[in-house]
Amino acid sequence: MSSPSLQHWRELAGIDVHVHVHRSVEDDAGPVASGDQMGEYFGIGTMHGYTVPELAVHYRERNMAAVVFTVDSVSATGEEPVPSNREVAEQAAEHQDVLVPFASIDPARGATGVREARILARDYGVRGFKFHPGVQGFFPDDRRAYPLYEVIQEFGLIALFHTGQTGVGAGSRGGGGIRLKYSSPLPIDDVAADFPDLDIIMAHPSFPWQDEALSIALHKPRVYIDLSGWSPKYFPAQLVQYADTLLKHKMLFGSDFPVISPEKWMEEFAKLPIRDSVRPLILRENAARLLGLPTDSDADIDTDTEGNRP
Repeated sequence: MSSPSLQHWRELAGIDVHVHVHRSVEDDAGPVASGDQMGEYFGIGTMHGYTVPELAVHYRERNMAAVVFTVDSVSATGEEPVPSNREVAEQAAEHQDVLVPFASIDPARGATGVREARILARDYGVRGFKFHPGVQGFFPDDRRAYPLYEVIQEFGLIALFHTGQTGVGAGSRGGGGIRLKYSSPLPIDDVAADFPDLDIIMAHPSFPWQDEALSIALHKPRVYIDLSGWSPKYFPAQLVQYADTLLKHKMLFGSDFPVISPEKWMEEFAKLPIRDSVRPLILRENAARLLGLPTDSDADIDTDTEGNRP
């Protein structure tokens, strides 16, 4: 498939930077392993998994693009991720008009994981790597993860970190063994300082550490925030304020589909007090620039004087 044109990216309604692939093309349709628990937490009924081709259809029908990935949690489960990183990348390449592949490597894999990250970056066209510190059981500033960041930075890719409260294990016995301390965004500040040329996305409104996340994004020029995992009607006031002003070039549309549908997210986002001039930045332009996609919004980023600068 030929690369999509600039006109194609201009006409998209949005670029969703946070979409999960829960099912391999070799698996039968049905709920994912944690579908009942996650569905109850998000109030959507049983959560079903999507393959990469199914996600391509879903987003193409909505005139959107999506960043897609699996999550490698081998240190917690002892099992390989399904689908594999390679399947996600290979399948996404068949749908590059709407899908951008990320990969996921559990830092517990050590040198083996670093070698695989290099292969995925070099040979499979992935554009970033997803980390879930709570599920993978590590602090982002753990030096054992640094060789992975070195590869990601070397190839000019993106490190995407889950931050804040997680639906994984929520409400189950002992929270499913998930320790929320790993999802504080503050250790990501160390990563941003130690890898100054690494693009970083902090995923989700970082409850209960929202102010810390905003501070990091303000202070570190290559750190962004995706707005996935929460309905916009629940966004804290300071997040909305900074999204509309000082961090308008650092905020990214994300849904966390299939737990939140992109159209439901869009519906609630439209109700927020965000200026019309800022909405396209959050929905499409910021992500296009960060992902290296064609964009016609190449003007210099201005310094917004609205809001209260610390």
